[in-house]
Amino acid sequence: MKRYDGLLSIELAVNGERYQASVTPGDTLLHSLRSTLGLTGTKLGCENGDCGACTVLLEGKPVKSCYTLTLAAEGREITTIEGLRETPVQQAFAAAYGFQCGYCTPGFVLNTHALLQRHPKPDEATTREWLESNLCRCTGYETIAEAVQLASESEPQ
Repeated sequence: MKRYDGLLSIELAVNGERYQASVTPGDTLLHSLRSTLGLTGTKLGCENGDCGACTVLLEGKPVKSCYTLTLAAEGREITTIEGLRETPVQQAFAAAYGFQCGYCTPGFVLNTHALLQRHPKPDEATTREWLESNLCRCTGYETIAEAVQLASESEPQ
């Protein structure tokens, strides 16, 4: 078993780029992305995995970065909202007004991207099930569900 203590230098693969980062064993991926790498699109919400504002993709699967240790992401591909710039999912959220204040939007966009990779044409029940892991305090989720539908119609398969 590896023993980690003190400051460690690791390499992170984020949005197709390699970064050197100095982290402590207890650093969360959220902290490392925002404070160490300056990728502030990933949002700090509840810090206990309930709200989904901090969602990123780890090897294509949505994870809550607020309780994922940075060391667990070493050597694995991480995708943040910055890595989905100008994608059909992001454009669908803008076109369907799938946001209000926008704070939760990065988590929803990443979760939707992962959903459409797994279920290119999700039915309403599947969409709602996937959206349950993200909270929005501003909308009634209808425009978010419409954005998912719109993205599924334009996402390349």
